[in-house]
Parts: sequence; C-alpha cells; structure tokens
Amino acid sequence: MTERFDCHHCNESLYGKKYVLREENPHCVACFEELYANTCEECGKLIGCDCKDLSYKERHWHQGCFCCSQCRGSLVDKPFAVKEDQLLCTDCYSNEYSSRCQECRKTIMPGTRKMEYKGSSWHETCFVCHRCQRPIGTQSFIPKDSENLCVPCYEQQYAPQCVQCRKPITAGGVTYREQPWHRECFVCTACKKPLSGQRFTARDDFAYCLTCFCDLYAKKCAGCTNPISGLGGTKYISFEERQWHNDCFNCKKCSLSLVGRGFLTERDDILCPDCGKDI
Repeated sequence: MTERFDCHHCNESLYGKKYVLREENPHCVACFEELYANTCEECGKLIGCDCKDLSYKERHWHQGCFCCSQCRGSLVDKPFAVKEDQLLCTDCYSNEYSSRCQECRKTIMPGTRKMEYKGSSWHETCFVCHRCQRPIGTQSFIPKDSENLCVPCYEQQYAPQCVQCRKPITAGGVTYREQPWHRECFVCTACKKPLSGQRFTARDDFAYCLTCFCDLYAKKCAGCTNPISGLGGTKYISFEERQWHNDCFNCKKCSLSLVGRGFLTERDDILCPDCGKDI
C-alpha cells in the first residue's frame, strides 16, 4: 500500500496538490492560510501563499498594497517614513512634516544635516554669516536684526571699540563719560589698578582711585596731616588756607570740638574761647 500524505489539519490527501510545510508538518493551502496567513494592513484581506508578505514592526502588507498613504506610490525596496501609523514616501513626508530652510525655503530632507536655532532650521550649507557668507557650522555666532553673523563680522560691524586699546568690546564693558572701555582697560591713571566696581574720581578727565587721588591732589588736614578727600559727603573746615577734618577741628589744649563754635588762633593752633582767655 502507498503511504498516506495528508494535511496535518484537515487530513485531506495532499497527493497532486500544493501544500505548505510548517514546523515540518504539511498543510493544504486552505488550512495554512486559515490558520497562519497574516492580514494585510491596507486591504484587510489575507496574504495568501502565492503572495509576497511584506512586514514592518509586526504589521503586514501585500506587495501591491505596500504604498504611500498620500501619493499611493509603491514603497517596495524604497526608503519610507511612518507618521501616526501611516506609511509615507520620503517626498510626501518631507512636504508634510519636514522643516523648511529659513534661507532657501526648500524642504530639509530626512537624514540630511540641518542647523537649528530658536525654532528655525537651515540646511547646513545655507547657515552662513549674512555679511561674509562663510558657513557658520558649529562655530559661535551672534544674531542681529534677524541676521546671523559670525563673531569676527559682528565685532567689526557692531561691537563698540574700547577708547583705551581700540579693540572691540564683546562682553563686560564699562561706560565712563559716555565712552566704552574694557573692564581690564579702565584703570587708575596713577597705580593702574582696575576701577570697575570701585569708587573713583577724576581730575582733568583722568580717572583715579580714591587712594591715589588723595595722595596726589587732596589737601592735608592741619590736625592729623592725612588727606581730606572731600568725597562721599566728607565734611571739613576751611580757615585761612588751612583745612581740618570735622573730627580734627578741636581746641589744642582741651580737645573740645570747635565745629559750629567760636574759636581763637595762636600761631598754628586753634583754641576754644575759654582756653584762649589768657592769650
């Protein structure tokens, strides 16, 4: 007797018929498709044994159904994108979802390098300095009035020039008498110490720290011989070309403060009326 060769599922003879092996078990075409064939995502029909099954992330299509959801062009053997479970060819995806270059207004195709800044996008070759037209790439740049400028062009065209060294001030400058200075250039005329953030004064348009100004120009107190700066509301007494700090304007004998009082002089000394009675 001839050995039987039947469908593993329905037991119908497979002699002279097409069959499919699954896990080494033969199945007739009808049983195989009923049990194991995938359903096409596009048309909803079974993908039979005589059709090519195309799959992507556990989803399946007939070869003829595997097409762009917008233009209906075939995606077989072509790059494609998926948006909200819809298959799209690269052209349709780019037109619908890809950014547009801020400069040339053309689509920035998926997979191409692009530059982004504050929500705007550029092709790498379009992202150039507005002044010199050189590509900016990943270098530093400065936006100015909707234009992007490389640092050298910005400094040359817009950055203020330090009155001391004549070089551009790009950050952290100081303004004195409506003129710009680098912080490191704005120094005391005498000792060259930085004046930025410090109290200072000026003489003949030259800036001085308080210490140098007092040493060079301030009058000396006739009492303690220290400089009288007169700055910051410092009060002092002046009499016959001599000056005293308020705290130093005291009677030579009894040390009574003579501020706002009558006084007498004896040579270089000042005396209160009581101590000066016997003069």
